[in-house]
Amino acid sequence: MALSPRESGEFVASHAKHVALPPEGIEKAAKLVLKCLQEKQFTITGWWKSHELNPQSTSSFALDWVFVADTLNFSFWADKGKAHQITYKGKTYTGYWFLCAAMNRAMEEGYDITSPAYYANVTLDELSHIFRSDTGVEIPLLKERHRILQETGKCLVEKFNGTFSTCVTMAKNSAQNLLKIVLENFPSYRDVATIDGQSVTFYKRAQILIADIWLCFEGKGYGAFDDIDSLTIFADYRVPQALVYLGAMKYSDELLTRLKDDELLKNGDRHEVEIRGCSIHACELIRKYIKDKQKEGTVPKDLYVNSILIDNFLWEYRRSHATEMEHIPFHKTRCIYY
Repeated sequence: MALSPRESGEFVASHAKHVALPPEGIEKAAKLVLKCLQEKQFTITGWWKSHELNPQSTSSFALDWVFVADTLNFSFWADKGKAHQITYKGKTYTGYWFLCAAMNRAMEEGYDITSPAYYANVTLDELSHIFRSDTGVEIPLLKERHRILQETGKCLVEKFNGTFSTCVTMAKNSAQNLLKIVLENFPSYRDVATIDGQSVTFYKRAQILIADIWLCFEGKGYGAFDDIDSLTIFADYRVPQALVYLGAMKYSDELLTRLKDDELLKNGDRHEVEIRGCSIHACELIRKYIKDKQKEGTVPKDLYVNSILIDNFLWEYRRSHATEMEHIPFHKTRCIYY
């Protein structure tokens, strides 16, 4: 039986041979997260709308926009010398923000990219044009993105009245219900692995989809989930880099050598599974540290913290300290799950 992402993180961390979670590093990272939470840098009402590429409305359009973005939210790291980027409204974007900028540009050009009826039948040539890069470098895994968009769009049209809002309504304000609906109906979201004979789950894109809805709607309307705190962080390749930088994760010499050699790790490789699982558990320990301080009375009980906000902090921290982290290699796995 597969473990939940939270259980998976704990299991992987307890069986890890190449990734350690130094207690002093966990504490250091937790104190930094706590400081930023106290300064209200990461809250349900601030983070989403601070990014101009995100939809600012609370309509079903915003929901369908989020669904497309997270359906394609994978594999943005570039091969050396082959960066894809886009300049949109005077700003240059790479990585995930490249995707968002390209989607917004496409809508301005008349492509109904958020409509399942459209992307269920979108051609590869159209998609190539929509995600064209200023550098001429094709976005990674374009054919896989095309296949997934068509597969996902057809499912929404055939089973959910042509809109992802139907899925959200069916979930009845439960993040776990929505997670189940997404996993049962959209195969590309089934992010699982096996380690030491145990099936583990990460569900990076499925969880970040629900988190993005929660943030976009600020916990209201479509974004009202009674069990939002049941989600973990979203195990990708950048959050672990930030955790290593902060000392909350440490790699073995063997693993570090593979990463420094720029070796491509296969999805399901033990090293990759350990990195992803341990990054989930590291953040659970960070969350526990803050919660324990609240129980002790040294941190106000009304300070809200969950794994989503911790993930947002680490992801943004990595981007704002990118130059300082250049010496820390991140693992590279070319797959559709993250």
